[in-house]
This record gives sequence, structure tokens and C-alpha cells, in this order.
Amino acid sequence: MVTIQDVARAAGVSPATVSRVFNGGNVTPERVLSVQQAAAALGFAPNRLARSLRTQRSSVIALIIPDIENPFFTSLARGVEDAAQRTSLSVVLCNSDEDTDKERRYLEVALGEQMAGVIVAAASQDETDLGPLVARGVPVVAVDRRPGDAEVDAVSVDDRHGGEVATRHLLRAGYRRIACITGPEGASTSEERLAGYRAALRGARDEAATAGDIYVRHADFRVEGGRSAMRDLLAMPEPPDAVFVANNLMTIGALDALEEVGRTPPGVGVLSFGDVPWASLVRPSLTAVELPSYDLGRTAAELLLQRIDGTTSPLQTVVLRTKLQVRESTAGPVEG
Repeated sequence: MVTIQDVARAAGVSPATVSRVFNGGNVTPERVLSVQQAAAALGFAPNRLARSLRTQRSSVIALIIPDIENPFFTSLARGVEDAAQRTSLSVVLCNSDEDTDKERRYLEVALGEQMAGVIVAAASQDETDLGPLVARGVPVVAVDRRPGDAEVDAVSVDDRHGGEVATRHLLRAGYRRIACITGPEGASTSEERLAGYRAALRGARDEAATAGDIYVRHADFRVEGGRSAMRDLLAMPEPPDAVFVANNLMTIGALDALEEVGRTPPGVGVLSFGDVPWASLVRPSLTAVELPSYDLGRTAAELLLQRIDGTTSPLQTVVLRTKLQVRESTAGPVEG
């Protein structure tokens, strides 16, 4: 029977290092690879059940996200998995569907199954409750969206800055009746991106700044929500000449609604918060705020792994910046 000592000798490391590799400890990528290769060559597999009995914690982490169909969260999940694969931890993917009751059940499962940790993109800023996990000492990292009162590590995007940069770009392109289709009220990403939009309009000091919230619509971060909101905006006596859409799926719906009435970019400017794989291929190509989705997931997993390893440093909030990718859909309004 192959032992941990056999793997250590083959990899040229100590048994303690092998143990850290298979228990989610802090080990350099080079040593992780060396240990994994030695273990594979020797046919060694860690006894996860025995380890769980010793630590009273499983070797599984939960990733709870609102919408697995959204390419943003798919990429985020890949970042989490790639980071977790450097250890022996496995990732269980849970889809909350923006439903706080469903999310709560997944959180209860994570607690009941004594999972090693949880990464969660909260369904609600106000209603998501991470308290039971924190009280039991389960490491938790909030990613992308953070519940308002949660005392946990967090990794997010500078949503307000991204929304402000996007709206300022539309203003500079010559648009003045700029609408905003944002997500559900109460979701931190919805509110922050909307706040950036409002800040940019306040700085315009012309007719764009006086529109107030008449061009703001809340939707559900889904394709149909974007379509319905855009139809509502187009039915206004003076419809917008541009729209800042606060996520990629709603942008698809907004573009569909514009196509229905024969109003296409850049005559009506369209700017998406969150790129999509085909953004540069459609005509006209789509201007978008590029989000570091993979890095969000990877960074969140790395923070979680540090906590699982016993790190007791103060709670961290890591904020990643966005990048505006200017394309043809915001070239400017059509004259006349």
C-alpha cells in the first residue's frame, strides 16, 4: 500500500508538504505539481473519509451563484475550480436562480454537510444570511455581490466606477437621453452600477443631467427582463437615444427589442456592462464594460483556501477594476 511517506520521497518533499497539498494548505504551485505527479505515478489517493473524520470538515467547497446560464458566472466558476484543483478540494456548483429561499437551502446543506468552505454570489444584499455559517466557523467568501452586513472576505468588481465610465462614454459620443436598464432592486451590483450612471449624468451639467430617473428601469438580469424594459423605454413619448444595460443577458433582450422596431445601434447607442463572447462579431459590434470574471473566481477561491488553511488575518475586501471596450454600437446618434 502506497503511503504519504512514499509520495514525499518520490516528490522530494517532506510528508508535511504532501499533507498540505492534499488538505488544501498553502503550498507553491511547483511543489503542488510535483506532489500530484508523484502521487499519480505511485497510484496514491488520499483517504478523504478518514481526513473528514479527523478534521470534522469535508474536502468539498460550495460555489453558489445566481445564474449558471450567464457566461459571466460560467467563467467565474472556472476560476474557482482552477484554483481549487491546485489542492485536493472539490467544488460543488449550486445555482440559486436569484431566489433567496433556494439560496438559503444550499447554505443549509453546506452547513449540514460540514463543507470546508463556501463562495457565494449573494441573491440579495439585504436577505442573504451568512450568519449561521460564520457562527459555526465555516470560511465564507462573498464574490461579485456582497450581503450588506456580512462579516466575511469579499471579492468584487468596482461596479460604480464601471457604470460611471460607461455613461460618460455615451455622453462624450453625443447621446443625451441615456437610459439605464439595471438589475433587481436590492442587489448590490444593480445599485452600484446605477449609482455610477447617476453620477455621470450629474456631472454632465446639461439636458442629460436633468432627466432624473425617468429613463431608469429595473429588470431581472435575464434576457426577457432586458427585452421588456427596452420595450417600455421605447414606448415613452420621447424615447432614449442610448441605453446603458447593467448586464450582458439583459443587453441581448434590449437589442432584440430595438430590432423589433427597426432602431439599431449606433442610432440608438447600446453599451453592455459585461462582455459576451460574440460582442465583436455582431454588426455593429457591441461596446461593453469587460469584467474580470475568471479573476474574480480565482481570487475568491484563493482567499477561501487561505481561511481553510487557518489564516487568521483581518477580513479582506479585494476590488478588481473593469475595462471599457469601445466598439461600433456607441459611435454616436444619427443626425436628423
